[in-house]
Amino acid sequence: MTAYKTPDTLLDAHRFERLIDAITDYAIFMLNPDGIVVSWNLGAERLKGYRADEIIGQHFSRFYTKADRAADLPKRVLEVAGSTGRFEAEGWRVRKDGTLFWANVVIDAIRSEEGDLLGFAKITRDITERREAQIALQEAQAQRAQAQKMEALGQLTGGVAHDFNNLLMVVSGHIYTIRNRIGDDPKMLRAVAAIETATDRGGALTRQLLSFSRRQSFTPTVIDLAELLQTVGTMLESAVDALIDIDVVIDPGTWRINVDAGELELALVNIVLNARDAMPNGGRITVEATNAILGSRDTPAGLEGKFVALRVTDTGAGIAPDLLDKVFDPFFTTKPVGKGTGLGLSQVYGFAHQSGGTVTIDSVLGHGTTVTLYLPCALNKPESAAPPAGEKVSSQGAGTVLLVEDNPDVAEVSQSMLEQAGYATRRAADADQALALLETEEFDLVISDIVMPGRYDGLTLARILREQKPDLPVLLVSGYAGEAGEASQEFTVLRKPFRYSQLSRTVAKVVGER
Repeated sequence: MTAYKTPDTLLDAHRFERLIDAITDYAIFMLNPDGIVVSWNLGAERLKGYRADEIIGQHFSRFYTKADRAADLPKRVLEVAGSTGRFEAEGWRVRKDGTLFWANVVIDAIRSEEGDLLGFAKITRDITERREAQIALQEAQAQRAQAQKMEALGQLTGGVAHDFNNLLMVVSGHIYTIRNRIGDDPKMLRAVAAIETATDRGGALTRQLLSFSRRQSFTPTVIDLAELLQTVGTMLESAVDALIDIDVVIDPGTWRINVDAGELELALVNIVLNARDAMPNGGRITVEATNAILGSRDTPAGLEGKFVALRVTDTGAGIAPDLLDKVFDPFFTTKPVGKGTGLGLSQVYGFAHQSGGTVTIDSVLGHGTTVTLYLPCALNKPESAAPPAGEKVSSQGAGTVLLVEDNPDVAEVSQSMLEQAGYATRRAADADQALALLETEEFDLVISDIVMPGRYDGLTLARILREQKPDLPVLLVSGYAGEAGEASQEFTVLRKPFRYSQLSRTVAKVVGER
């Protein structure tokens, strides 16, 4: 039986077609069972760029990317819609001009009353902005979680380093006393040398921990990177074997940077050593620097402004993607047991961030790794951190020192070193005790730890004494960068752990400057 449309039915169909054609926010069109476009609304023209006369009669696969067409995705999409009645997905689609947009696609199968497939109704929406917003939100959440994790690790490692520094102070302080009492016994001298070596290694580990937690004592200077790399190039070459070539490529127009030169050298050595270990059969390491003007979305740290990008690239084994977000964590290492401490890249991370920059890492398994340090540029001329030539300070002195230290073991060893240097020493456990002693006794020098319990820390005590006793010199001691950095603007600061020779020279210098 032939079905006939009544006038009212024809009117409703005409209105429906006009309604569909008037929709401009959605691409709505029909496909025949083979995927040929048979209708086209204004929304489809606006979204995809084709006029109706350009696209009707063409296969809808032209809206898919080349990779999707090669994978036969359009055919499989229609098969799913035909067998289940509906297909919905998101993916990249191609406009007439070749540009891509992220689309939400719904395809419904249209069947007759008898169940025969008549074709497909296809609705496409451009959701590129929504996807980008979701990605930006996810990236921000991931960056926040990473920052919180690194901050928590920094607090933990900073506390451990502080306590470890005090232990090293006790060990290193007693070495001098033992050395003076053992005479020329070769066995005992070797034992003392071994203790000194272990103490130095412990100090290096503590230094890396403090760098990661951003509590290392820094002395930033304006540095010409090309000159610095010429100086340390030989050191970097000696850190690798003959099978590895090192290329240094520094643009002469590279901006100067404002960082701690010693910490930068240590960071470079740590990166190069990691690269060496990733190339047991040889390869190439390239060190290069370029100027970079960063926007807030260029790095995970959200830095903005002028920086120098210092990149170290190797041709080694690379790092698995699931490990990349862990490589800067303290004590994390992919090396075999006994082959690394897991603190090298932690020092790099702490150095970069404490310097006002950041560090990123990119790697592909089997194709090498690139570590990029973004360091703040400086507009001043290079400075030299070396002391004036010929300057000598006597390390033997006399007088009375007030030592303010809350840790009894550290106080004992510090007092022992001071007395060996010729200074009579009184001790106070906190600032209040120190102020009470200063009311009744005369001293030639006050030495105070910065981090102390009680009403006043060491820096506050030093400022009080500067007001009350301006002629009394003060030497501050700390292993933390934050406190030491602020204090060094006003007073001389000696970093823990220190040896007898460092303490005696610094004390003599501070007393002599008075």
